Amino acid sequence: MKQPLGIILAGGQATRMGGGDKGLLRLGGTTLLTRVIERLEPQVAGLALNANGDPSRFAGYGLPVLADSIGGYAGPLAGVLAGLDWAAEQGADTIVTAAADTPFFPPDLVPQLLLAAEGMQAPLTLAATPDPKRNRNRHPTFGLWPVALRHDLRNALQDGLRKVVLWTDAHDGREALFPVGDFDPFFNVNTPEDLQLARQMIGAEA
Repeated sequence: MKQPLGIILAGGQATRMGGGDKGLLRLGGTTLLTRVIERLEPQVAGLALNANGDPSRFAGYGLPVLADSIGGYAGPLAGVLAGLDWAAEQGADTIVTAAADTPFFPPDLVPQLLLAAEGMQAPLTLAATPDPKRNRNRHPTFGLWPVALRHDLRNALQDGLRKVVLWTDAHDGREALFPVGDFDPFFNVNTPEDLQLARQMIGAEA
């Protein structure tokens, strides 16, 4: 399997942070988005950013900025679709997505997703972590997605589907289980309190 392209999902509305781009929040002397780029870029064959609105606010990152093709903030699946369409233009077979507000995700994200997808005709894998209450906790913004299913995904979105796992389960998607150490590596910054906690996690003030 060829190395996938990477798509950083930054298309959300960040309502619990008061709006704006969560990826541009400062953490340890840099931005959340920079931390995500630095962690994902070595694992993929190329990188793009899914974001809506004026793309010039991300000009300093030097990445292609892909807007949702499905209107009305249709959620992360719309960002996945934008990434799949871009990857098809690049001649790629798969993409891996990561969220712009999740700075501590595993540095072996892509290898583990690929390993879990071995033997699949249409590689489709979501990251997951153990959860003592629910057995496992899936992280739907972190996944391996096949370009071959992009038209199926487009049709599902146009029909109103928004929940990631409903679509992945319908296509027999698998899971790659990642261990949880001192904290969940898929911890994401949704609120000002989360941002403060992230700063404590890295021992930084800003």
